[in-house]
Amino acid sequence: MAEKATTWEDRVKRFLKAELKRAEVSYAELARRLEAHGLKETEASIANKLSRGTFAATFFLASLTALECEAIDLSSL
Repeated sequence: MAEKATTWEDRVKRFLKAELKRAEVSYAELARRLEAHGLKETEASIANKLSRGTFAATFFLASLTALECEAIDLSSL
């Protein structure tokens, strides 16, 4: 039986969740940091986005900025 290919949604949500864990930042803390960058998010809205794996590139990049991530290795996606 063929193995199911990992979707881009799965790859990106796993990557962002790993970055949150590495930075020891909760969804509530990320919401606070995003607000400082001009994005209005709640803990629940972040949880929903990461659960679905569907979010805009602006949310992804703003989240990485809020986590003070200076570079990403695209091969890890």
